[in-house]
Amino acid sequence: MTDPNKGTPPSETPEASEPEDVTNATYDVDETALGAGAEVTDAPEAAVTEGEPVEVLTFVPPGDDASATAAPAAAAASPRVKPADKPADAPSRYAIVKTGGKQYRVKVGDRIQVERLHAEAGTDVTLDEVLMLGGVGSTLIGTPIVDGASVTAHIDEHARGEKIVVFKFKAKKRYRRRTGHRQELTRLTITGISG
Repeated sequence: MTDPNKGTPPSETPEASEPEDVTNATYDVDETALGAGAEVTDAPEAAVTEGEPVEVLTFVPPGDDASATAAPAAAAASPRVKPADKPADAPSRYAIVKTGGKQYRVKVGDRIQVERLHAEAGTDVTLDEVLMLGGVGSTLIGTPIVDGASVTAHIDEHARGEKIVVFKFKAKKRYRRRTGHRQELTRLTITGISG
């Protein structure tokens, strides 16, 4: 008799089953579950490269006669292995700029929201306080700013931030002060990094 607190003795443990090889496995499809007249067609055989998406089965719904003849022909014409259409992650140039007492990491095309700048909406502005340049080639770190570096941006609009409530209160003194605040902001689109 075994002790319930000790578990199963090693002689009575079930044997681990061997993993099943599924490289050349075939699968039975219950066509009644798919519907009357449904077809399941297999795509043509081809070498499969690890890590790439693979089209395995094409489902043809019942009663769709036009697509029932076109789907197997389309599956036969297309290769089984479809490489992923990912652009190469090329390093892009970026800069760390300081404006309005805050620092922002930007690259060309970024849209950022900064403290209000004194320039008209629709104009271009140059941010000269570049603290660091990086991305392509060597990284330049300023002391405190990088000499000759600048970031150009287009002012999209001037806006205001969300409303915040400032509430001052002192217990047992009948002192309550409630006021709101909306921060003045400028939305920029980064157009260029030089330096």
